[in-house]
Amino acid sequence: MDRKQLIGIVLIMAMLVGYQLLVPKPAPEKELAQKTQTTKPTTATGAAAPAEQAGQVNPTLDSAAVKAKFGEFATVATGESRDIVVENKDLKVTFTTQGGRVKEVVLKNYKTYTQKPLVLIDSKSSQTVLELPTNQGKVDLHKLYYQTSAQNATVSGQPQQIVFRAKIAPGESVEQVYTIPAEGYVLNYDLKLNGLTSTVGAGDIRFLWEDKMQQYENDLTNNRRSATINYLTADESFENLTEGESSQEATVDEPVQWFTIKHKYFLSGFIAKNAPLTKASFRASVNPADSSVVKTAIADVTLPMADVKAGKGQYKFYYGPNEFQLLGDVAPEFDRNVYLGYSILKPINKYFFVPVFNFLGKFISNYGLLIVVLVVFVKLLLTPLTYKSYVSMAKMRVLGPEINEIKERVGDDMAKQQAEQMKLYQEVGVSPLSGCVPVLATMPILFALFMLFPNLIELRQKSFLWANDLSTYDAFIQFPTIPFIGSHLSLFTVLMTASSIAYAYYNNQTTPAQPGPVNMKALSYVFPLMFMFVLNSYPAGLTFYYFVSNVVTITQQQLIRRFVDEDKIKAVLDENRRKNASGQGKKPGGFQALLQRQLAAAEDARKQADEAQRRAKQKNKGNT
Repeated sequence: MDRKQLIGIVLIMAMLVGYQLLVPKPAPEKELAQKTQTTKPTTATGAAAPAEQAGQVNPTLDSAAVKAKFGEFATVATGESRDIVVENKDLKVTFTTQGGRVKEVVLKNYKTYTQKPLVLIDSKSSQTVLELPTNQGKVDLHKLYYQTSAQNATVSGQPQQIVFRAKIAPGESVEQVYTIPAEGYVLNYDLKLNGLTSTVGAGDIRFLWEDKMQQYENDLTNNRRSATINYLTADESFENLTEGESSQEATVDEPVQWFTIKHKYFLSGFIAKNAPLTKASFRASVNPADSSVVKTAIADVTLPMADVKAGKGQYKFYYGPNEFQLLGDVAPEFDRNVYLGYSILKPINKYFFVPVFNFLGKFISNYGLLIVVLVVFVKLLLTPLTYKSYVSMAKMRVLGPEINEIKERVGDDMAKQQAEQMKLYQEVGVSPLSGCVPVLATMPILFALFMLFPNLIELRQKSFLWANDLSTYDAFIQFPTIPFIGSHLSLFTVLMTASSIAYAYYNNQTTPAQPGPVNMKALSYVFPLMFMFVLNSYPAGLTFYYFVSNVVTITQQQLIRRFVDEDKIKAVLDENRRKNASGQGKKPGGFQALLQRQLAAAEDARKQADEAQRRAKQKNKGNT
């Protein structure tokens, strides 16, 4: 290719590109048709509406097409959309006459992590279908146009009703009635089919709710892990889609009393007052490429037609915080939307920590100080166990020289070491487990708090020291993502780790070394470092609690040490030894006696094995 040909090709390409950029494209026919239709909105009667009166309306449709699609409901298939805003102390709800449904819900007492109004429901992210079977096919009641006399209002004192009515024919109508309380987050909802017995077909009413869950907290990964759909079956079995960052779905074979679309700290729920929802399927899907949506939740349920026909189509909507104290009165088991831990830990949180936390919250507005008070209160309750544990460790320290003497005498034979030590414990009346039991008794409390704090909405957006929000991690230092750590470092987690290592160091100075293949003293330094990586992204309130707890425990043990006289303990052990030697002492029982029997049996088995090995060697020598 010569120079002239190359220049010609470049010029032709430049002309084509310029033509595409400079010459305007004609509007597509579909867009033109839509623009034409939207400039001529229609009223409920089908007549053209003035532009200044037109709201969001159905496009002009051919009457034959409307009749074919909506059948007897064609008279309310077109109309004008009007919004009605009703608010109370806690909620701001926007209803629309297009569908007679909830269009938007704003939680007035809460903000997003960017301090914007918390819009729990809006027309873009939340869509609903209310599908009624008729003799001519299925009709979506949320696409019809309703009439109402309601106006914008603020509810105070008595609850307020809003009635949406779609008049199908004389004596025939669909009514949706909402009751908004003066305060709170529960909307009562009645669905009525007046005089439509001959129009309604066989089957139940389908209610489909799709919610593209918006992000209200700063940690998208944690939000996705917490977002799910919970539901309660007719036999009061609480179920949910598995929480996590993957998509989940479930088809429920038995009736459902209620379901909720659960964010980390907020709920949108639907509750049946009378007969349960006959069929239900749920799905929560994740699109990793779309960071604007936490999860897409879809609830597909059926409302019993018999109840609605009989005037018992009564339900509730819940739009509000996932707060344990508020949910108990909404519906049976509704407070289980707040996860309080495994069944063995749940009573600790439900009957102790949640009531105590809320009681303290009435008097202490600073939640960092509240956590400090909570730690001190719990430690005071556990003081008897802590004291008993320390005394047990003191007894083991007193016996330290004798235990070391046994090790030197027996050597590396671990079984014999343990047998000799158990014999010593029996002589002086000491149980080796007496120091472990008090410590183990406190473990359920630590695990219960580990489950509770990430689910406490009370900590949400409560600041303390450098932490802006105690319900999430305190990103004291931020940096590019590092494996196992993430993109931040939590200072409360670092302080918790340092206090745990300090506690381990102090504890190791007062605890005698235990025999065994694992160096427990070394592990006591390793575990805090491991937990630092685990807890770095956990709520600052939790790591701050653990930090304060470690500091208080060290202080508590220092105080107890002043009241424990090891010389007196040694005198008591020597007296026990004398009584046991003379047969006056108390015989060991329970686990200690069982352990002694097991060790004795192991020692006998070892001796028999050694004897058998010795005889085998002698036999081999005789044969040679």
